[in-house]
Amino acid sequence: MPNVITANRLTDGIVVYLAPDGGWVEELARARLADTEEETKRLEAEAAKAVAERKVVAVYPMDVAVQDGMPVALSVRERIRASHRTTLTKDWYDVPL
Repeated sequence: MPNVITANRLTDGIVVYLAPDGGWVEELARARLADTEEETKRLEAEAAKAVAERKVVAVYPMDVAVQDGMPVALSVRERIRASHRTTLTKDWYDVPL
């Protein structure tokens, strides 16, 4: 099953995906696909460098389906993460307690 590498950006907690150029992108559709276990291991090693550089945390491979050439999250959890509705916005912090 194809997968992508996902993580959270350390500076703000936003969900990100390893991109083809080795950077990190917020859009799942722009993530680099791994079609084999060997390719996934290479991407995990690449992502480990970003962890060591303190760019991302909580790195793991995520199973996806491919629709129209783009990765699509399979699980409900990953769909929620891909929607970026898991982090607090500035408006939330402005609510008086």
